[in-house]
Amino acid sequence: MWTKTTSKTYPGVKRDAVWKLWADVDHWTAWHPDLEYCRLQGPFALGSHFLLRPKGAPEFKIGITELTEGVSFTDCTRFFGARMYDTHEMQETAEGLKLTNTMTVTGPLAWLWVKLVAADVAASVPEENEALVRLARTL
Repeated sequence: MWTKTTSKTYPGVKRDAVWKLWADVDHWTAWHPDLEYCRLQGPFALGSHFLLRPKGAPEFKIGITELTEGVSFTDCTRFFGARMYDTHEMQETAEGLKLTNTMTVTGPLAWLWVKLVAADVAASVPEENEALVRLARTL
């Protein structure tokens, strides 16, 4: 199993604004510059899925495996021999809104999918969160 967690606290950003942007999967490209498109199939809810296509890569079907309204959600991408979970959480603190992203890859071929996908995805999280927060501050 492989895990990478990124966390940062942002003053002056509202939880509702971040949640609104997270739940608006079809417009993730506004703050996720490495995506060609993202299309939610159904509501932003537990059990739903979305189609995501990174620039220069194939489309992936990703399922929402956990969701606590206004607080957090986890999505899961299934690869041959592995699963990649991406947990997005927010917590209000005295210093501001703390955003935490945890990526976990499990399965017998986890090592391969970390090299091919997960390490790059995890490395892009800080930049994407900065873009998300900039957009959230305008709402």
